[in-house]
Amino acid sequence: MSRLNEYQVIGRRLPTDSVPEPKLYRMRIFAPNVVVAKSRYWYFLQKLHKVKKASGEVVSVNVISEAHPTKVKTFGIWLRYESRSGVHNMYKEYRDVTRVGAVETMYADLAARHRSRFRSIHILKVVELEKIDDVRRQYVKQFLTKELKFPLPHRIPKGGKIFEARAPSTFY
Repeated sequence: MSRLNEYQVIGRRLPTDSVPEPKLYRMRIFAPNVVVAKSRYWYFLQKLHKVKKASGEVVSVNVISEAHPTKVKTFGIWLRYESRSGVHNMYKEYRDVTRVGAVETMYADLAARHRSRFRSIHILKVVELEKIDDVRRQYVKQFLTKELKFPLPHRIPKGGKIFEARAPSTFY
């Protein structure tokens, strides 16, 4: 079970006499629950389009699920985060089976490498990279070779006696 979900939040300004049909704004938000998703939606909408929660309304909130959650995919994530020294733009790549899993890995990675918090990271775009040529990072390219193998050296055989007179041999 993942900690985050991907939500599609659609909202707009409240209708007025001058604008009876206001423009709809749609965002894909990664959040642990609906309340946080709506909160993040209003945070970004206020910065992008100057619409506050008091002067707007949420039309719908939907959970977006993965189409193929068993296939391993490569995701490219464009993000912006605030550090102690300023605001930085960044592009990172991750291999995962879902977009949510890749974003969770990204949050953990930024927390470890840059000491960045959830609230200071703004995800700009998450894209699934279908072609191998689209992958930029070497640490992801190494997993895309055809002859990839994961040998298991030094395995200890199971079974046998509990107490044995010699140490087990791990070479095969």
